[in-house]
Amino acid sequence: MKRKKLTSYKFNNLQHFLLACSGANLNILRKTPSEWNKFAGIGGVILFTSLFATLSAGYALFTVFDNLWAAAAFGILWGLMIFNLDRYIVSSIKKTGTFRNQFLMATPRILLAAFLGIIISKPLELKVFEKEINKQLNTIVERNKADIEKQMNSRILKQTEPFEQEKKQIQEKTAQYQAAFDSAAVELEKEILGTKTTLTSGKEGFGPNAKRKAELKNQRYAELQNYRREVQPRLNALDSAITKVYDNLEKSRSDVQAVEEGFNGFAARLQALDELGSNSKIMATASLFIMGLFIALEIAPVLVKLISPVGPYDYLLDQTENDYRLYSKELMTKTELATERRIEEFRSDS
Repeated sequence: MKRKKLTSYKFNNLQHFLLACSGANLNILRKTPSEWNKFAGIGGVILFTSLFATLSAGYALFTVFDNLWAAAAFGILWGLMIFNLDRYIVSSIKKTGTFRNQFLMATPRILLAAFLGIIISKPLELKVFEKEINKQLNTIVERNKADIEKQMNSRILKQTEPFEQEKKQIQEKTAQYQAAFDSAAVELEKEILGTKTTLTSGKEGFGPNAKRKAELKNQRYAELQNYRREVQPRLNALDSAITKVYDNLEKSRSDVQAVEEGFNGFAARLQALDELGSNSKIMATASLFIMGLFIALEIAPVLVKLISPVGPYDYLLDQTENDYRLYSKELMTKTELATERRIEEFRSDS
């Protein structure tokens, strides 16, 4: 039976653009005008998905590098990649076989589309909840500063403890020399000015006993001064070491706090969004709905292609591919026969 030649129709500019976005074979679509609306709708969804991906990637990069031109260039590049990937995913689904086989073939593509939807939705979630995220970032910064302060104080105590202990030992020994001197001075005063009950010699004034106590007092004073002169360089060294520890840690604290003040990058905003979702069911639900919206948007072209009935385009596409398969087999058969004939001729000549 002779195959009827189908008429080719022309697209308008908008139809041509949307149908090209769908990834369908335009030569076959020209012969099936009843399929134009379906594939134009699929192309429109793919187009808008790539536009959202462009905005999402551009905003994500802008929060990282704070450079408009770099963010715009990367966003466009990412959007084109998503556009091409979506076209491939949709065009690779063939409407042949049972629905079960079609669904199994489409499952990896649906999972990939869902993953892309999550990636696209996150930066836009950050923009939607920007005010709440900024407030949560301040909370995180203050919390981190408090943790840093606690860690710094712990490090100060740990590093200065040996020096402080040695200073304490020196001060305690100095106090002992001071106490011995004070005791000798009190005993001398009692001996000179005391009453009969406090005098050891029983006589007031500077007698032989008072002279011995004056010598003891001078001895204790000399011991105190000698010890002070002896330990003063070590005390200065200990004070210098303690001051150095404080200076180094203060510098570290300033550097870390400067970093904390700039805690405003993409990962920081994701952390703030996660904490907001953990602390508020409303935020978690809203974030889930936004993510679900973009996942649905991303898998919509695949689902539309999957659940749509087999149409003229699918029959023609399958027929065209089958013709190419038969043509290829025919060429291979002819080549094999020609090869066999040449082999036979070679054998007969030899």
